[in-house]
Formats: sequence, C-alpha cells, structure tokens
Amino acid sequence: MKRLLALALLAGCASAPPAEHAAHPAPGKPAAVDRNAMWKASLARAPLAVTAAFDPQGRLWLARVENGRLLVNRVQGAGTASSPPVAVNAEPESIAADGENRPKLAFGKHGETYVSWTQSGDQPFSGHVRFARSLDGGRTFEAPFTVNDDRAPIGHRFDSLVVTPDGRIHLVWLDKRDSAAAQQRGEKYSGISLYYAVSTDRGASFSANRKLADHTCECCRIALAIDSDGVPVALWRHVFGRNVRDHALLRLDGRSALARASFDDWAVDACPHHGPALAIAADGAYHLAWFSGAPNKAGLYYAHSRDRGRSFSPPLRLGDPGAQPGRPQILALGTNVSLVWKEFDGRQTVIRAQQSRDGGRTFVNPVTLAASASASDQPLLVNNGMRGLLSWNSVAEGHRLVPLPEDRP
Repeated sequence: MKRLLALALLAGCASAPPAEHAAHPAPGKPAAVDRNAMWKASLARAPLAVTAAFDPQGRLWLARVENGRLLVNRVQGAGTASSPPVAVNAEPESIAADGENRPKLAFGKHGETYVSWTQSGDQPFSGHVRFARSLDGGRTFEAPFTVNDDRAPIGHRFDSLVVTPDGRIHLVWLDKRDSAAAQQRGEKYSGISLYYAVSTDRGASFSANRKLADHTCECCRIALAIDSDGVPVALWRHVFGRNVRDHALLRLDGRSALARASFDDWAVDACPHHGPALAIAADGAYHLAWFSGAPNKAGLYYAHSRDRGRSFSPPLRLGDPGAQPGRPQILALGTNVSLVWKEFDGRQTVIRAQQSRDGGRTFVNPVTLAASASASDQPLLVNNGMRGLLSWNSVAEGHRLVPLPEDRP
C-alpha cells in the first residue's frame, strides 16, 4: 500500500503533500513527522503556480502569488508583453499556490473579473476560501472577503470557481467542519466534506454555505465545468465505503444524485493529493481524466459519458506506465478532445499530449509539448473557444504558452 501511495505522490509532483495526508506508519513505529514544522515549511516555499484563463473577449489573463499578494494581469498579443500586474489583496496574506490548490480566475459578461483562493491559516492544514472582484476590467479590485461561513481554524480549502451563462458565480471547496464536529463527538468520519456557495449579485455577496457531499478525499483538487444546459458539474475524489478513493460526479442543480465516476477500487487510508480533470463539450458529453494507484491499475485514465454521468465508456489508459504519468488536464472544443499530463523520462519532466478528433471515441498517438529539468508547476489547458494552449510554469524556463498540436501551422 505504501508503494502505491508513493507512486500517486511522485507522479508529476514537484513536492510531497502535507503530513496529514501521508500513509499511516506501520504498527509499533512512531510517526516521525512534526505537523507544525511540515506546515510552516510548506508555507515558506516559493509558489510555482501560475493560473491562466481567457475572458469572454478572448484576452488571456494570468494570476500568480508574490510576497503574499495575488497579482493579476492581462496578457497582450502572443503573450510576449502584458499589462502591469494588479495586486488583488492590499494586505499580504498566506496564499496557497501549489498545483492542487492554486488561485482561480473567472469572468462575467460585462467586464467583471473574479478571483478566488485559499488563505492558509496558522494551524496546520487550516485555511479559508477568499474571493475578490473587479468591476472595471481588472484595473482595481474591491477588498477581498471570506466565503466560508464557518470560521473555525480548520480546513476550508481547495476552492474551485466557475461563472455560469446566467452570471451566477459558483464556488465549491473541501471543508473540514463536519469531520471536526464528528471528532468532538468521538465519532469516526471518513475524509471531509464538499461545500458550495453561490453569488447572484456579481460577487458582492454569497449565499449561505451548503453541503453537497460527505466523505470526500482531503486534499485532491475539485474539477468544475459547465454543462450544455448551464448547470455546473463537479468531479472530485471521494471516499466510497470504508476507504476506497475513487471519483464522484454531481450536477449542481439541486436535484441530481451523486454518481460514481471511476471504479478502480483504490483502497488507501490516505489522500493521494492528485485530483481529476473534467471538460464538457457543447453536445453535452462529459470528458474525464484521473489518476489511480489501485493494485494492477496504477496510472492515468480517460473516460466519457454521453448521458450526464449515468454511464461511462470503458476507461482508456494514458501515458507510459514506467514514466510516472500524472496531473491530467482535459479540454473539449467541439469534437476535439485534448489531454495533457506530466511524465518523467529519467532526466526531465515532460508534458505529453494526446488528442481525439471524434469526441473521445479514438485518440491519435501522444506527442511531447514541452520539457524541463527544473522544478515545475502542474500543466493547465486554456482556450478562447477556438484554440487551446498549454499553460506551464517551470523554474528554469519561466511561464510558457504552447499551442496544442491542432493549432500549430
């Protein structure tokens, strides 16, 4: 089991996850980890994450964290020049900016720029979900505020942000309040919970927090996409049964039931720190990618659903199993489905891409898009509705935007 967990953590990881998510020590052996020291060390690391997103006008925006401030700027032309960065938060704060828990960018139809992030707390693995908006095209931002209405110094982290066509802003995050309450009652509670809030006034305020699901994995990113009917859909690593860490899917329409989306039966008493990816095509097809460390199934997988999660295609295995494939991202533009992920070729980290031209039914052979021998962020896929780009940051090469193969001349 420890070997499987190590594979999950090493696949595409720039750094190991916090100690609270490490495998349990063997019986009779003391845990050799100082949680406070581990947390402080993680907060002190220079952030590598760069978030990229296109606005409705097709302009590319970037967000990164420097010296406790979240900086946002619009990229001009081909990305070689940009507008001056704007600090979202006037007062510095500890902002989570690793691959699984990076700041998010989203946009409204009338020039609104929205950002969310996790503010890391002083207590180990604690945090709050923060939000700020700009109503003047990103030139200035209003004072940020905390969205989670439980303010205990526990985990409210790994936020995901999306704006639906009707202008509603949806925030989803992982929340420890129910686990903490169960612990106080002396009860067992597997994992933590999935919580949700909505703004209907362009981000001036959010609704009361609503619980979407119990028993989620503790530190895997949440994938969030908009269905063809305008309903947000969430995909996350869930705890099924006693401790099976597969994936769950939920349409956030207030009526749909949670559906199991992967069936690897990966039983592990720890969080793999390795979230899934989700894209929804204009025809309503759901395209999913995820990592598994299950015995005899370790690796990356892709599947699709054409009936909104009631059934799924047989999983397609991605990448070279001997190269630690991990950190998948997925993009669906019409019938073109693009997948990217990290691999390690023995000398450097490479970003591999594989594409389908027929809605995920068949895929062409994978190609290499970029490489770096230095520490690197997780890959992202961004698009302006017509073309897709790989967004990737590494220490040696800096931030890069690489056209996907179908966009190359």
